[in-house]
Amino acid sequence: MTGVGAVINTAKVEPGSSVVVIGCGGVGLNVIQGAVLAGAGRIIAVDMLENKLAYAREFGATDIIDASTGDTAAKVHDLTDGGADYAFEAIGNSKTILQAYESTGIGGVTTVVGMAAEDDELTLNALSLPRTEKSIIGSWYGGARPWVDLPKMVDLYMSGKLKVDSLVSRRYPLDDINIAYDALGRGEVARSILVYN
Repeated sequence: MTGVGAVINTAKVEPGSSVVVIGCGGVGLNVIQGAVLAGAGRIIAVDMLENKLAYAREFGATDIIDASTGDTAAKVHDLTDGGADYAFEAIGNSKTILQAYESTGIGGVTTVVGMAAEDDELTLNALSLPRTEKSIIGSWYGGARPWVDLPKMVDLYMSGKLKVDSLVSRRYPLDDINIAYDALGRGEVARSILVYN
């Protein structure tokens, strides 16, 4: 619900709009799915890991940017002719939040989904907000109302419009919990499941 809900409930992405997603882990992939469901015209995935960018394509990204190869915001501006309509930060870091903000165009909406550390502070040029009419909003659990949204998510999954099974890259026995955690940390999996024997 976090990723899809951030798109549909929090940012309210409009059909045909351009979306950039910074961070293509499990939450970011679901932001991409939410953008597909909302009818976004262009969905740009940004990550530093090649396998995560491959997952992003599988989940509906139309374009990918390797964040390790230079100025991500400039690349987004080039792809969108002036900046994305919506940006989603799914990492939880002030640097990538600023990168998401800088990736949007005039009137762009940046939605922060990633959970930053308590002492991580965001600094941006205060004049840029009124001058560009951009906004930054937070999204907690995708703005979900579980009693309303969970049945919708189940319906989307059952109809094949929401990929849940594809998110699970590997299954591990409970004894391998540390191996599973390390694989997630290295970005080798979208999500993994621990199997109790």
